[in-house]
Amino acid sequence: MRTLPKPRVVVLCLLASMACAADERRFALKAPLWQDTDLRSVVLPCRQAPTPKDPRHISCAPEEYVSPIVWDVVDNLFFRLVSGVFAVSPGGEAVDVNSLDEVPDSAWFTNRLGVRPMSIDELKLGACEPSAILDPQTDADGSWIIDKGKANGSSAGFRVNIRGKGKFMLKSDAGGQPERPSAASVIGAAAYHAVGFYTSCEQVVYFRPSLLKLTPGLRYQANFNEEQDFDQRALDKILADTPKRGSLVRMQASAWLPGQLVGPFRYTGTRHDDPNDAIPHDDRRELRGGRLLAAWLDHFDAREQNSMDSWMADGTGNPEASPGRVIHYYLDTSDCLGSEWDWDVLTRRLGHSYVLDWGDLGLDFVTLGIPTRPWDRAKHVPGRETFGYFDVDNFEPDAWKNEYPNAAFSRMTEHDAAWMARVLARFTPEMVSALARMGQFTDPGNTEYLAGVLQGRLTKILDRYLTRLSPIADVHIEGSGRLCGVDLAARRRVAGSERVHYGARWTAGGSLAVPTDDAVRICVALPHVAPDGGLPDDAIDRYVRVTIDDGIAEGALVAYLYDLGPSRGYRLVGLQRPDP
Repeated sequence: MRTLPKPRVVVLCLLASMACAADERRFALKAPLWQDTDLRSVVLPCRQAPTPKDPRHISCAPEEYVSPIVWDVVDNLFFRLVSGVFAVSPGGEAVDVNSLDEVPDSAWFTNRLGVRPMSIDELKLGACEPSAILDPQTDADGSWIIDKGKANGSSAGFRVNIRGKGKFMLKSDAGGQPERPSAASVIGAAAYHAVGFYTSCEQVVYFRPSLLKLTPGLRYQANFNEEQDFDQRALDKILADTPKRGSLVRMQASAWLPGQLVGPFRYTGTRHDDPNDAIPHDDRRELRGGRLLAAWLDHFDAREQNSMDSWMADGTGNPEASPGRVIHYYLDTSDCLGSEWDWDVLTRRLGHSYVLDWGDLGLDFVTLGIPTRPWDRAKHVPGRETFGYFDVDNFEPDAWKNEYPNAAFSRMTEHDAAWMARVLARFTPEMVSALARMGQFTDPGNTEYLAGVLQGRLTKILDRYLTRLSPIADVHIEGSGRLCGVDLAARRRVAGSERVHYGARWTAGGSLAVPTDDAVRICVALPHVAPDGGLPDDAIDRYVRVTIDDGIAEGALVAYLYDLGPSRGYRLVGLQRPDP
């Protein structure tokens, strides 16, 4: 049992009372919202949507949103910046947060690692169903039917249709960093899925080319190029440039998403033709906090082109039928883990500065470029050039930037980042090592190096974002009057964890004992303040506030409860993590 030293109790009580006086909130006596209504089906009006094959085609799905890469770059680097200068931005916290300071399940996010244990096998499976795992060794020659060329993106590839498995986009690892793009796709998708995002099923596959059978007459169009034939010559070039292990070709296999694809989502605003999409995207905590996940993996390419909305029609018939609902997916993490561009000067800045960063340009102009920047210190690790400049030493979590401004990332607050940090804290060292092994690198040294960098970057994230706002999570009531939780900062031994020292105070006055279990799991016994009956359940006399400090974080955890009496016990209705 640990108690807080008396002088610190006085300071804590004074600060807590000031904070509560300024931001006191009365939570209603009701269960927290754990599922957003945007998962409910909606009915959309049908419309004429002619196709080359069916001029009379009717669709009841949302219209496809087309997002040209050039427009997205220009919009975020110029127009949104300029419009922001003249706009009145309200700022503020994310709005899709429940009474326990968590994000409910929705069409954007499903709580997984943040609310329950996850096995290594589940982590490695990612978004893949067991039935979708490819087994090239047992498939017959010619059974992988190529029916489509890859339309866009930086990597070459093609789509295959495999009986009993479905459709997969196979992407090449061609370039100066063999094995990294496919490894990054699989590792990134697994991490995003574990956190809670919707992603595609990604696999690294080694297969014999004789499995492939090319459909005649295919066409494809790469980025900024004219449409071309996808014939045997084009296929042979892709296979020739792809890494191999003996006679086997290594490629990334991305399962085709279910439903009717209706284009990417934006990181701001809402989708006008989806009645469920009521919260501006840059006000969603999961999208804001996604910046921290992207920073961990160095997913600087997190932009709308690497996302996809899919209309899920009810039933199994027409995919464009109504009613249904839209599900929002993250796609393509192949630029994670140290992707390099042809221009080294620009590559060095990735993760540290936008491709056109007006703030950095202005600072360089004023200081004549004299200060040493992180990109000036960037260097390759001999023998580990596969990962470019992906490192720990030059990584600063709160300074990380993606390729160009992202509306949701730019609005991330301390509370958004702390929420994501609490989720990322559940990635144990064993899980991080498992992620690295999913890359299936030929050189075991690459696996070991990657695991070390991922663990080092994660440690920096936790040291930064579990030490401002309270890191106490999994808060719940045990029995009739024990408020319990887990101190994630103590569990992950963040910087300063040797100072862990718990103290608690409640509305009735005085301090409460905080027994601990190895300085990780804490429980506070709450005396009862109200009888079993005689008062309405939501009476103010039953309302209790408990403030807990762990000696590590600058801010405390504030829990709000109703005492329903000795027989029915306490009911937890709200949590706050006030700014210190």
